Amino acid sequence: MSRVYPFDDAATARAVVDEDGTLAEWNEGAQRLLGHPAREVVGRPAALLLAGDTAPPTPAGARWDGVLELRHRDGRTIPVWLLAHHRAAHDERPGHWLVVSPLAGGGPRTPDDPLATAALTQSPCAVAVYDEQLRLRRVNDAMAEVIGLPEERIQGLRIAEIGGMVQSAELEQNMLQVLASGRPLDVQTYMRTGGEEQAHAWLARMAPVTDTAGRVRGVCLAAHDFTENYLARERLQLVNEASVRIGSTLDVTRTAQELADVCVPALADFVTVDLLDPPENGGDLPARLTAPVTLRRTAHQSVLPGVPEAVVKPGHTESYPGSSAQADSLIGGRTIVASMPSGEMQQWVHWNPARAERVRDFGVHATMSVPIQARGVTLGVAVLNRHRRPDPFSPDDVLLAEEITARAAVCIDNARRYSRERETALALQRSLLPRTLPRTAALQAASRYLPAARAGVGGDWFDVIPLSGLRVAMVVGDVVGHGVQASATMGRLRTAVRTLADIDLAPDELLTHLDDLVVRLSEEQGGEASPGEVGATCLYAVYDPVSRRCTLARAGHPPPVVLRPGHRLHEVDLPAGPPLGLGGLPFESIEIELPEGTVLAMFTDGLITSQHRDPDAGLRLLHEALAAYSDSLDETCDRILHALLPSGGAADDVALLLARTQGLPPSRVASWDVPVDPALVAPIRKQVVKQLDEWDLSTAAFTAELVVSELVTNAIRYGAHPIRLRLIHDTPTLICEVSDSSHTAPHLRRAKTWDEGGRGLLLVAQLTQRWGSRHTAEGKTIWAELSLFEEEDGLQDRPGPSRTRS
Repeated sequence: MSRVYPFDDAATARAVVDEDGTLAEWNEGAQRLLGHPAREVVGRPAALLLAGDTAPPTPAGARWDGVLELRHRDGRTIPVWLLAHHRAAHDERPGHWLVVSPLAGGGPRTPDDPLATAALTQSPCAVAVYDEQLRLRRVNDAMAEVIGLPEERIQGLRIAEIGGMVQSAELEQNMLQVLASGRPLDVQTYMRTGGEEQAHAWLARMAPVTDTAGRVRGVCLAAHDFTENYLARERLQLVNEASVRIGSTLDVTRTAQELADVCVPALADFVTVDLLDPPENGGDLPARLTAPVTLRRTAHQSVLPGVPEAVVKPGHTESYPGSSAQADSLIGGRTIVASMPSGEMQQWVHWNPARAERVRDFGVHATMSVPIQARGVTLGVAVLNRHRRPDPFSPDDVLLAEEITARAAVCIDNARRYSRERETALALQRSLLPRTLPRTAALQAASRYLPAARAGVGGDWFDVIPLSGLRVAMVVGDVVGHGVQASATMGRLRTAVRTLADIDLAPDELLTHLDDLVVRLSEEQGGEASPGEVGATCLYAVYDPVSRRCTLARAGHPPPVVLRPGHRLHEVDLPAGPPLGLGGLPFESIEIELPEGTVLAMFTDGLITSQHRDPDAGLRLLHEALAAYSDSLDETCDRILHALLPSGGAADDVALLLARTQGLPPSRVASWDVPVDPALVAPIRKQVVKQLDEWDLSTAAFTAELVVSELVTNAIRYGAHPIRLRLIHDTPTLICEVSDSSHTAPHLRRAKTWDEGGRGLLLVAQLTQRWGSRHTAEGKTIWAELSLFEEEDGLQDRPGPSRTRS
């Protein structure tokens, strides 16, 4: 069982005096010294104990010692040596003074006393010996110098009374542990000694002192000053911490704030980080700077809540003249250190009255201005200030600040370069994406595109492409990778899709041609030995409002989700197909029926894939958000993004396209079977005119007759049976389609003077808004679109004889 050594409270006269001079505590030793019991002096002014005209001492620091004439209870005057420690407010206890005086010199000394015979005086390190009650018995000269008091003055005091600090009490508890266990103990502490303002790092080696019988009679304490090693280790640890904490993101403001956070309170009490604004034209920052210098406050930090020392708020700019620390450091390209009351710091302070007032209010006494430079370019300046720490900036502090700032400068420069590249890629991306979706009779559409929060702009895209016959194509794609290269590749693929869609290729055929293009792009970007890494996925769909059917094909892309009116939504069972760029593999398409009012959701995998959930969970969230569909497609897009994407942004690009199908009423479509007889073209024209009269489109009858006559005649002469004519009436257009079973496509040419034919398609091209042909499974269809608005505007200008019908 451990031995317990109670302290003899009467061996030291001890009193506690509040800040206002009132006695708050009075122990038994104090009563033995002056005869006053605690009940008579506690709560009364301590100055009443001073004898005669003795004036109360005025301590200059946190510790005071000296001899005072004190009044004994019996009226005698006693000269007493006192040691006083000022204790700051701690744990809700107000500040006060601890006043102690030893009543005994540590007990009588005998020749065989192990405490007296300990070899102390010749030791090069600071050594002290304490008895069983942990009262000081002996110190050598080195320890007396550390304490700052002679041995005869402090003999009989405990270490907590000699030091008067929290660390002193902690050391006393460690010494009690050595006294009780009989085993040595090493303790590291950081504290002020001898009344010094500058703290030191100490290794306190404690060992039990035993007599000849092996009994523990006291504790020997040897103190070793390892401040230099301690500070070097602290600096190394701070540099390592800076390398981990600074540059965690590619965000300039966040990186600057991390620099300020690392420096407070390790290096300074108040730190500001001001950066130069990048040029508006996107160029590099100037190589040389001249005063005044305009800087933007990017970050700041303080040991005080709310950073009350700051004059400029983050995000605001200020012009710094040549008489400021910021401008001097930036123009000189070197670190500048100044302390009060140097003339240089006075000049820096007084150029701005608001700053001068803050310096006075908070007692800023030292400042260090460090330029932030990376890759030969000056980015800004970090200013470190001290007002709580009493010591000025040392040369080691300057080296440490420059090392940390240099690491932060590279991170800030990387973040700026990334931001510039990201803005460029984003501008390119948005210029390549459709700004508005076309309004068609086939569907209504809404879309969203969000770049990745951290990875940068990628190659996601979407498009809605009007096709012939009021059909419309919808496409969503995703290029592998991020950055400008991915955006450029996306632009080439989107252009290719629009070109291939314009010739009315089937979805599976279009993806086959697109796959060949991606293979060629890979070969162009790769070297001679290996191809490049260009890849993409794509989903392509074509919807026909007349038949209300949709044909779809995909190349490694997530399948679409369909929400039919009055039905539960479901994922389209669509063959996956290989991603674009593999080459030589087939694609499959399917055809599904989409009633009017069906919502088709097409998206890239960035919407449903996340680091925190699997794609199946993301797909379930998409279904839930889409199931709450309202009449607004835009609101549904926002609801889907809010439900699936985190508040900080997605890890990958996101493209979302929602389309609500519309059907064309059967009354807007008319069709006829055409017999293979040129003589029967005239009756067909009459049926067309009759139908146009029913649609109140008699103003377009003349042009429609000519177009139908030419297209039908060409189909009879050069096509194959069966032949079919179809008219589609939309509000702004009239579409004429002639289909036959021949796969030979017509070609527009200019007929020569002596040619009897060859002018039909040229005439159709001149009379219509646009025309073309598309291949079908049964043959081909030649179509032409007439603008009904142009027909009404140009009717009065058309010559009368040309309107004669044959």
